[in-house]
Amino acid sequence: MILQVCQWRFISGKNRLMEISIRIDKWLWAVRLFKTRSLASEACRSGKVKILDQVVKPSRELKTGDIISVSLPPIVRTVKVCAISGNRVSAKLVPGLMEDLTPDEEYEKLKRNNEMEFEIRRRGVGRPTKRERREIEYLKRTLDK
Repeated sequence: MILQVCQWRFISGKNRLMEISIRIDKWLWAVRLFKTRSLASEACRSGKVKILDQVVKPSRELKTGDIISVSLPPIVRTVKVCAISGNRVSAKLVPGLMEDLTPDEEYEKLKRNNEMEFEIRRRGVGRPTKRERREIEYLKRTLDK
């Protein structure tokens, strides 16, 4: 069950039901793209959230059908708004609220990055020396390019 938030606005002396909309920072938090709403707001303020290649403020009203690009380093996720909810939903209900349009290449980049973070060291060798650490970092930089 997907909940939709209705907003009533005061127009010319009468309450009329306007198009359903919600603040973008609240929606990003509700669909679990960010862990907290303040992190979603900060991402909007720092230019990591875009709608139609335009940087948005946290107070931007979001409507169904909008396509959002969110920079979550090392990837850029692209999602389409399918429904609006003001409350945080469980992970099982998230696909009903958004459609993931992120290309597979972005997820491959994330997978490669996660594999690069993992290092195998033989048991009993201990921590790497400063020289070994520099060599490891150099290898990671060159393989990342």
